[in-house]
Amino acid sequence: MGEAANDMVRLLWGPPAKPTRGPKPALSLERIASAGVEVADAEGLAAVSMQKVAGLLDFTKMSLYRYVPGKAELVALMVESAVDAPPAPTEGADWREQLTAWAHHLSEAFDRHPWLLDATVGPRVLGPRELAWLERAVAALDGHGLTGPERMDAAVLLAGHVRGIAGQSRAAGPAGSPEAELLAALGPVVRTHADRFPAVAAAMADPNGRDQALDFGLERILDGLAALIARRTQQP
Repeated sequence: MGEAANDMVRLLWGPPAKPTRGPKPALSLERIASAGVEVADAEGLAAVSMQKVAGLLDFTKMSLYRYVPGKAELVALMVESAVDAPPAPTEGADWREQLTAWAHHLSEAFDRHPWLLDATVGPRVLGPRELAWLERAVAALDGHGLTGPERMDAAVLLAGHVRGIAGQSRAAGPAGSPEAELLAALGPVVRTHADRFPAVAAAMADPNGRDQALDFGLERILDGLAALIARRTQQP
């Protein structure tokens, strides 16, 4: 591994090297990560900088560099701080129930920290908590006739669905925001032009329930996995 990758592994998996120069350490990786999360929650990931995090902690930017080499490593620590642990399997829950709980907990994490969508893309070193999420999903499918790659792909598929819905929710914005008002304007437009778009107009006018995109997609993915498991294990 290169030096940058080694730094990332050391910071996430530890134990981190202690500063070799300067006064006795007064900071910790946990405090630094928490400050970064605070900035990202309030202003978004783009607002996070070594300077801003240092200021929030009442330290200089150079003090932070004694603990964290740069912003990429800072963001990695922030992800580990924000994701929390995955849900523990409920006693007696089958694989489908476990993965449903897993997906909903992941969705809640993105709701609490929308910037995680931006921070968890591309090739990178996963920390212990993030890897624990993958472990939980893959383990739920153990012993059901799926290959290792298939179990990994299933976890990626589920995470991708949750991410997609979370991304749409973030783009829609909170109630009263300009984004939300733009989306709200679609309904009257469709009703006005219902003769051109009758299927969409009928679907939007259907009073049966509200949009349940997360659960609808999740159920369809799990239905597909159930069919595959049934074929592999020769269940009726």
